Amino acid sequence: MVNQNYEPNEREEIILELFKEGKESGEPWGRANPQFFRERTDLEKGQVEYALRNLTTAGWIQRLNKGGLYEFVEDPRDEN
Repeated sequence: MVNQNYEPNEREEIILELFKEGKESGEPWGRANPQFFRERTDLEKGQVEYALRNLTTAGWIQRLNKGGLYEFVEDPRDEN
């Protein structure tokens, strides 16, 4: 269930934007692993893991496997 009252911090916003890349252009989007976020940002391993954990707890993303693949679920701030 998505926590609609959750307010992502600056680092979590960066992660969310990377999850959403390609959505408007029809490119593949919505799935990534922690390494992808570290390669595309200045965030350190612990910062990425903390952001992913918070977003998962809020229900905005979900962890798909033990290998660390995450999938975007919903950003309740986005208009439908």
